[in-house]
Amino acid sequence: MTQAPMRMPGEERKRSVSRHGLTIDKRESITVTGVTDVISFDEESVIGETEMGVIIIRGVNLHVKKINLESGELSVTGEIDGVSYENPGAAGKSKSFMGRLFK
Repeated sequence: MTQAPMRMPGEERKRSVSRHGLTIDKRESITVTGVTDVISFDEESVIGETEMGVIIIRGVNLHVKKINLESGELSVTGEIDGVSYENPGAAGKSKSFMGRLFK
């Protein structure tokens, strides 16, 4: 049986993630809210975990402008080519997201 990590009395979880949403401005910048973690990023993709699943932002010359996991906000600039989601536990998926990513 796995137990949740123990906290000291009075210790509160500091992360206050907002609801998930995204805003794309002229395909030059994207702001995502509800981000709980950033898995990886480079000039061609940014992969993060959100309240709605794993989000993948693809493009050219991508730069992470802002990461604030306390507020759940991620801002990326560059040439945005696409945004997609991977839903954890989706039916018909035999490998994990990370397993498919590193084939």
